[in-house]
Amino acid sequence: MMGIVLYGPPASGKSTATVALRELDPRFTLVRKLKTGNRRGTEYDFVSAAELATLRDAGRLLVESHRYGNTYAIDRHQIDQLTSTGRVPIVHLGNIADIQRLVQAAPWLTVLLWVPRQVCEQRSRQRGDNDTLHRLQAWDETLTDLGANDDGLFHHRFHTDQASPDEIAHVIASRFFEKRAVPLGQRA
Repeated sequence: MMGIVLYGPPASGKSTATVALRELDPRFTLVRKLKTGNRRGTEYDFVSAAELATLRDAGRLLVESHRYGNTYAIDRHQIDQLTSTGRVPIVHLGNIADIQRLVQAAPWLTVLLWVPRQVCEQRSRQRGDNDTLHRLQAWDETLTDLGANDDGLFHHRFHTDQASPDEIAHVIASRFFEKRAVPLGQRA
C-alpha cells in the first residue's frame, strides 16, 4: 500500500481523521495539495497558475481537479519524498475519478467518510465557512459521484457522525499496516 485516500463531501471529517491518524502513529502525514486560486486553507501549498503549468508539463501531477473556483493538484515528488522516508501519505480527494487515477500507479487504502447533508451544513456553519452553500453543492455532487461510480472502490466506509475520530483512525491504521504486513507503531 502506497498510502491512504480519504474521500467524502466537505465537513465529513477528512482533516479530523488525519489528525487522529497522526496522533496514533506519526508516520501518517497529510499530503499538502498544491492550490491555485484563493489563498484560503492551511492544508495547501499555494502556487501560481504558471508554476502549476510547469509541474504539469514535467509530468509531476498525479491528480488535478477544479472546485470552488480553485485548482488543486498532487505532486508526485511529494508522495515519493514521504514514502522514501518511511512516512505514510494521506490524501484528501473530492471525486472518484481522481481516486481512480491515483490508484492506477500504486495501491492505496481507500476510505469513504460520510455525513448526512444536514450534518455537513451544521459543521460548515460551526467552523465559520463563508461558502456553506458551495459546500452543500459539493455534498450533492459527491452523492451523485458515488451513485454513478461507486463500484467497490472503498476498503472502508464510515459515517463520521456515528463513529469517533479515534475509532476511525484505529480501524484505518490497522487495515493499512495489515495490508503492508507491518505492525502498528513499527517501522516498515
